[in-house]
Amino acid sequence: MDGGPTVPLPSRRPLASDGVESTWTAPIVERRWTAPIASERESLEQWLDFHRETLLMKCAGLRDDQLKARPVPPSGLSLLGLVRHMVEVERWWFRMCAGNEQIGFEYCTDDEDNADFDDLDGADARADLETFRREVALAREAARDKGLDELVDSHGHDSRPPRNIRWIYMHMIEEYARHNGHADLIRECIDGTVGI
Repeated sequence: MDGGPTVPLPSRRPLASDGVESTWTAPIVERRWTAPIASERESLEQWLDFHRETLLMKCAGLRDDQLKARPVPPSGLSLLGLVRHMVEVERWWFRMCAGNEQIGFEYCTDDEDNADFDDLDGADARADLETFRREVALAREAARDKGLDELVDSHGHDSRPPRNIRWIYMHMIEEYARHNGHADLIRECIDGTVGI
């Protein structure tokens, strides 16, 4: 059956992972769509979950080495770096700020404040994806009983004035949306996959 002319995928730069055998791939994710009619809280939670699942969808089916690839020079961004970064962001805003938990970061330190993005050589992608899922569950728990108008203080080096839980949800949606755009480009460069 002739479906008309095909459009070749744009060529991509060769990756160090080309030709490397690996058995594990990031699991397939089924993303849930948001309800068209919902309360403010339900809408915020659903849109945040939508973006969380979108990031995982961008990783689905890729090997460890592909998730670590940085195929868009001069950027050093990788899909795994984005996942690890969002672990830190979830932890900061929901657990450390909203939940007032006295904990440190998962990857970053005072000496290596970009370790989430940069320290990938010894990283275990499967473990990091599990850490992401666990951190999301803990973030949900930290915010569960907080009202959207409840104010929370800044912590650590962040000297900005208090903000409410609504602001945190909105900021997290914005942060994911921005990084999911990066993830779109990275994934396309890795294997040609495009779309949401």
